[in-house]
Amino acid sequence: MFLERNNQGRRRGWVEVICGSMFSGKTEELIRRMKRAEFARQKVEIFKPSIDRRYYEQDVVSHEGTTIRSTPVTASSEILLLATDVEVVGIDEAQFFDEELVNVCNQLANNGIRVIAAGLDMDFTGKPFGVMPGLLAIAEYVTKVHAICMECGELATYSHRTSASKDLVLLGETDHYLPLCRTCFNQAREEKE
Repeated sequence: MFLERNNQGRRRGWVEVICGSMFSGKTEELIRRMKRAEFARQKVEIFKPSIDRRYYEQDVVSHEGTTIRSTPVTASSEILLLATDVEVVGIDEAQFFDEELVNVCNQLANNGIRVIAAGLDMDFTGKPFGVMPGLLAIAEYVTKVHAICMECGELATYSHRTSASKDLVLLGETDHYLPLCRTCFNQAREEKE
């Protein structure tokens, strides 16, 4: 994608959302798009929720180990304060942000900024996760990525929690989650209950 300009010569902004289950490559795709923008000499800034400290406090890191420097924030409103003089804003783990993130993304896009947000579309119970439905509704571009089901090898769209915790937010990797297809997810949920 390239920077579009309207008939008054102002940059056109838009919102892109990358969504899917755990281990589907959401962050890898976000990093790929941000690095391409950097390669094109666009001014970029990437943000993540400050609660995500799984790998590094400052960097966004994919499960594959690809990294990009980011700014951790505690509230989505901070993004507006920090995203000055940029052309592309990346947001990782969007599902962990507050409901104001939808308005923040709209405001950035209305100001001519390309916004790329990545996050889980469903929580571990298979329900829409946090602010993600709102982001999907306002996005001009949506990419749903898939993992591989760890039970049967089909495409996985669900993040099955293997630990006993009932907390909505439980940061983890393969120690707490498995990607599963719909059939295997439903079967695993039945067995757990």
